[in-house]
Order: sequence, then structure tokens, then C-alpha cells
Amino acid sequence: MSRITPRPGATAMTHVLLPVLDAFAGLRTLVIGEAMLDAYLDGHSERLCREAPVPVVDIDARRDVPGGGANTAVNVAALGARVTLLSVVGADDDADRLARSLAALGVPDDGLVRAGSRRTLVKQRVLAGGQILLRLDAGSRDGLDPACESRLRERLRAAWREVDAVIVSDYGYGVLTEGVLDEIAALQAAHERVLVADAKDLRRLARARPTAVKPNYAEAARLLGLTGGHGDGRVDQIAGHEAELLQTTGARVAAVTLDSAGALVFETGQPAYRTYARPTSDANATGAGDTFVSALALALAAGAPTHACADLAQGAATLVVARDGTTACTAAELRAHLASQDKLLSDDDLAVVADCLHRAGKRLVFTNGCFDILHRGHITCLSRAKALGDVLIVGLNADASVRRLKGATRPINRAADRAQVLAALSCVDHIVEFAEDTPVRLIELARPDVYVKGGDYSLDNLPEAPLVTSLGGEVWFLPYLDDFSTTGILARIGAGGGHG
Repeated sequence: MSRITPRPGATAMTHVLLPVLDAFAGLRTLVIGEAMLDAYLDGHSERLCREAPVPVVDIDARRDVPGGGANTAVNVAALGARVTLLSVVGADDDADRLARSLAALGVPDDGLVRAGSRRTLVKQRVLAGGQILLRLDAGSRDGLDPACESRLRERLRAAWREVDAVIVSDYGYGVLTEGVLDEIAALQAAHERVLVADAKDLRRLARARPTAVKPNYAEAARLLGLTGGHGDGRVDQIAGHEAELLQTTGARVAAVTLDSAGALVFETGQPAYRTYARPTSDANATGAGDTFVSALALALAAGAPTHACADLAQGAATLVVARDGTTACTAAELRAHLASQDKLLSDDDLAVVADCLHRAGKRLVFTNGCFDILHRGHITCLSRAKALGDVLIVGLNADASVRRLKGATRPINRAADRAQVLAALSCVDHIVEFAEDTPVRLIELARPDVYVKGGDYSLDNLPEAPLVTSLGGEVWFLPYLDDFSTTGILARIGAGGGHG
């Protein structure tokens, strides 16, 4: 069985990944495969149909978003790279809807071959109260006619010369014919690119010798003839077939995504590597694989080590599975997510992290202080504050701010040291330093649901209180433990200074 390398520490990982993310902006990427339209019919249901025992859904709104290979292209663009999307769609209204959706998300639609003989692939989801009740699939799934295939191959040859990375998104719906795959293999042999394949049957792509492949568990299991894997047991099951998976797909790297269990990554000549995901509902996983493969391809094209590429791709996928529907991860969101792994955030990171958390329905708690000598009173208060919500953000007074508030002899410990001590507490999720005397600016950025201060404050002498309530939050006062304060500790140290 393959030896699985543990995940590196968050701090080391972040220092590696942020420069990789910066490099995305200079990359040119080609996505070829089945472009689809994902339509969401949002409504509500309050009664059953008289003709059959099924709910009647009153539709309130329709949302059209790019799906399939088109969603992969959207993710590439959202991560900051330039993207060309090649596919074949119908000459119909759904193709127009798809083109408008792509344009709105920064993806050119001039690589779409429109064929009168085909119908655009559409997946319509009917929702009531946010719950998917039904999915309706439509569109052509047979192979391309010779004229369409010729036009697609011609555009593929022209685009290949201009790109750094190629992503093949093959859902088995007829766009990637044997002729198109032969073209990809010939181009890769003559002009090698970072080539990443995401396909229902990766054996079809083996002739192209892809740089990496990204099967999900079901796809990998079919390739390997495996059955019966569940939960974390799938990791050990797949890990025993590393050589076979790489040989079958012809790839140097294989990243097997395991939804809530993360991903298992194989690389020729290297130990297997595992990433980890936050558990979430599978109902929210639409398009997460597109996000993973987009980030993986860009990171490989940026020249990052494979384990770093996998962690970055996992981070991007983690963000999108926390949302409903087909969606993409932006470079700004991923940057904030990576930065948050260190717990220490910049002001810009705080704004993005807070926005992501609010959209995910998390309850944000904010408190602030000098925390010069961390004592039992601080820890108790921070622990109680965390219990009031899901995420605790701590504003930390900068050194100059502490001196203004506490006197010329303070702080005893520098801000960097105070932050590291706070970061060691599991109840503290994020820390942001501020130079002002009050954390008003941080409160405006974080928009906390709860603002916590110690019991020596009241609404009358807390200037931040009106701002918190105006932003829709509430203010809580937590009592300090008696006989625990930094000033008291320093006084006792001074009193006993002559006794060693």
C-alpha cells in the first residue's frame, strides 16, 4: 500500500501557496469539452397536485449559470487567468442564454461552435424552499457530425499555440470525439502543455499523456474495477492501486477527489499525498470538481510542487461547496481563505473572510483588546465569546496603540508575539491588528453578529456599541474573573521584584 504523506502545517502551506496564486494572473488556459447551461428554477411549494401525489412548485425566479466545461472556464477566469473555451452547442435560445451567462462572468463565447443540427446541453433544477426536487436534462449527446468536428479541431489547433495549460472536460456527451482526442494527443506530442483531464472515462485520454487527471471516486473505482468503498475507507482502497491508476490514465499525477474525505494525490516517483475537506452537504457539491480541476491545472502551470497544487485546489473546492448551486471561486476569496489558515489576517483579508462567512450563514463574534500578558481571565472571556457564535475574530491593539492606552512602559510583549500566543488558542479563529485606539474600522469590515467586551464596560462608555447595533449586531458584556488582570500581575511582579 502507498505511504500517504501528511499535510504540512498551515503556516508553511500558506507561504508556499500565496505566490502560486499570484502567478495565475499571467497564465493563458484553454478549456475544451461539453459546455452546458445550468438552469435553476427557484420557487415555493405549499400544496400537492390533484393529478398525482407530487408537490406543486410556484416558480419565483430563474437563474442561468454556465455548467460542465463552461463552469470550468468560469473558474479559471475567476482565479485570475485568461481563458479560451472551446465547445459545440446548438443554434438555439439556450445557447444564447449560455453565451450571456459566460459574458457576464468574464469568459468570451467566441470559441463556441454553434450547430443547427444539435441542441444545447441543459440541466434544469427545480427547487422549492432551497431544496432540489427534480432535475431535467436535455440536449444532444451523440457524436459531432464531420463539419462540426472539423471546425472544432481547427479552433483547437489555433488556440493551442497561445496557451500555457489545457483542461479537457469530458462528460461523455459527444463533443470530444475520437478525432478530437487524436488532435489533442498530436498537439501534446508536438507542443507539450500542462494538460489536465477531467473525464468520465480517462482511458480515452491516455493517448495524450496528460500531465494530470482528476477522477472522482466513482470514476477511479470504475477504472480500477473496485466496488464497495465508503467514507474514509475509500482512501485505503484507492491508495493500494497507485501504479495501476497512473498507468491506465497515462498521467504523471492523479488526483482522486473524495468529496467530504478530501482528495488522494498520486505522483510518479513520489509518496501519495492526502488533502482534507470540511464536511458539508453533498447537495452543495455542484461544480466543486470543476473548481478543483481549474485550480489544480493553474497551479501546475505556475510550476508549484504537486502537494502545494493539491492543497490549493482543495482550498478552492472547499469554498464553493459551502454555497448552493453551480458557482466559482475567485482569486480574492482563495487568497483570504489561504491567509486565514495562519489566523493572522490583514484588513483586506478580513473583509473577504467576513463576507464569505456571512454568506455561508455563520455567526461572527468580534472582540478586541491588548492581551499584553495573556492570563486566565483573558482565556475564560475568549472561550465564552466563542460560545456565542461560530467564528471568533479578535482585534489586537498595535504596540503604539497600547502605549497610548496603557502608558509608556507598555506593552510588555510586542504585537507579533501577542498575536502568536492568541493564535495558539483553539477558541480564536482569526486575529487582526489595528493601530487606532478603537476597532471601529475592523467592526465596519467584519460586520459582527455579536460584539463582546469585558464586564468593566457598559453601553454608556463603549463608543463602538452604536456602530455594532447599526450594522445589525448585538453587544454582550462578559464578567471578568476576580483578581485576574495584566495590571494586577505586573503590580505583583513589581512587589516581588527583590525576591528573584
